[in-house]
Amino acid sequence: MERPTRFEHSRWVGDKRDQRVHDLDHCEPAVIEELMEARTYLAFGPDTLAEARNRGYRLCRCPGTRAAHRAQVDVDAEA
Repeated sequence: MERPTRFEHSRWVGDKRDQRVHDLDHCEPAVIEELMEARTYLAFGPDTLAEARNRGYRLCRCPGTRAAHRAQVDVDAEA
């Protein structure tokens, strides 16, 4: 999926309605499209999951997002 125009250089986008953070690389396109239409999004600086969590956001429930995050954490732990 192509990233939305406003978030070409971002990976993590928050939804202000439910305090969830979405990974634009792995989240379902329908979820991101609905978020963009609702205009309730927020970018984080720095663009990291840790910063999103620092602001009270939780990782979304999209299956691809959680699996990708777990795989990245496992790779980081091995390095």
